[in-house]
Amino acid sequence: MAQKSPITSPLNDQDQDVTGKLLQATLLDLIDLHLVAKQAHWNVVGRFFRDVHLQLDELVDTARGFADDVAERAAAIGVSPDGRAATVAAGSGLPKFEPDWRSDKSVIESITDALGELVGRLRVRIDESDKTDLVTQDLFIAIAADLEKSRWMWQAQIKS
Repeated sequence: MAQKSPITSPLNDQDQDVTGKLLQATLLDLIDLHLVAKQAHWNVVGRFFRDVHLQLDELVDTARGFADDVAERAAAIGVSPDGRAATVAAGSGLPKFEPDWRSDKSVIESITDALGELVGRLRVRIDESDKTDLVTQDLFIAIAADLEKSRWMWQAQIKS
């Protein structure tokens, strides 16, 4: 049974519940993105290894930072964030990233796909949070804008 929050929410119960679920889902996706990017970072090979390797570190930092922002927003509205490994594994909506060595092109394609999926999921959450919490919506908009830019930069590397 969930413990009553020691943090009072600025939102009514229904808006807190809906917004908390949106934040939790986003947290899981961002933690998974950071883990996928790190997995790719360790296993990328190919002619553009160094550039992709370094760009993956940038994505890891971005995803970690946004995950922290999202978790802290959840806490601020009285919702306990859950970023445990088992919760992430069960709840992330990102595409599965297979283990083992991956070519730089394959990594770029996978990261582009993961970012596209996450941005799509964020856009739905932007719409849903419009009804419950505009502060959270602003956070989602900022994250989506940054990840859309990142997706463009990843995608541009494989388009001719």
